[in-house]
Amino acid sequence: MRTEYIHASPLWQNEHACYDCVFVNTKPEQEGMRGFDIAHILCFFSFTFRGITYPCAVIRWFDTVGDSPDEDSGMWIVCPTYNANHSPNLSIIHIDAIYRAAHLIPVYGAQFVSCDLKFYQSYDSFHAYYVNKYADHHAFEIAF
Repeated sequence: MRTEYIHASPLWQNEHACYDCVFVNTKPEQEGMRGFDIAHILCFFSFTFRGITYPCAVIRWFDTVGDSPDEDSGMWIVCPTYNANHSPNLSIIHIDAIYRAAHLIPVYGAQFVSCDLKFYQSYDSFHAYYVNKYADHHAFEIAF
């Protein structure tokens, strides 16, 4: 059995923030990426109601671009979702809906990327991301 850590830390190793992305199981009857959505974890928390503890996560949703993977890369493209008032689309989900961590690669434009850009700023600096199905064999089996 393998353990996977999903981070949501405002101060990782006393230096910078670390908020991971995940596959969220939203349509279990569908196969591959059609059964999952991508989300950016912002916070983990739990609460107790009537003696039952509910472990939850605050997430920011991503939408898929198109109905199939990108023709050139073979990877799905996602972009952050916004509400009508241009605020990020946030939700609270039970952590049982989280399938595993997801690795996103920015979709680079024609402009140069600043040398001052830090890796922990990437989710705020780009408009679209590839869902990296080549990160490991688990991702390859999911993101088809």
